[in-house]
Amino acid sequence: MAHKKGQGSASNGRDSHGQRRGIKLYDGDKVKAGGIIVRQVGMRYMPGKDAGLGKDYTIFALKNGTVKFGRSGDKVTVNILTE
Repeated sequence: MAHKKGQGSASNGRDSHGQRRGIKLYDGDKVKAGGIIVRQVGMRYMPGKDAGLGKDYTIFALKNGTVKFGRSGDKVTVNILTE
């Protein structure tokens, strides 16, 4: 007879939180310098005029303005139209 209770297998019971990726500001939205526009994995969206690219592929505004999405071949570009 066992002297210790057996350790059951608990393969489930762990879950991670979502990483909140996606488009944060849409076409025509106002953005301040440094504001995040898109969080992504890889280069699905490309930074255009007055938009920067972070090391985790986050696209952010370099200047105050309005977000404008456009096309460049098969990629979508994100531009900032300044006043």
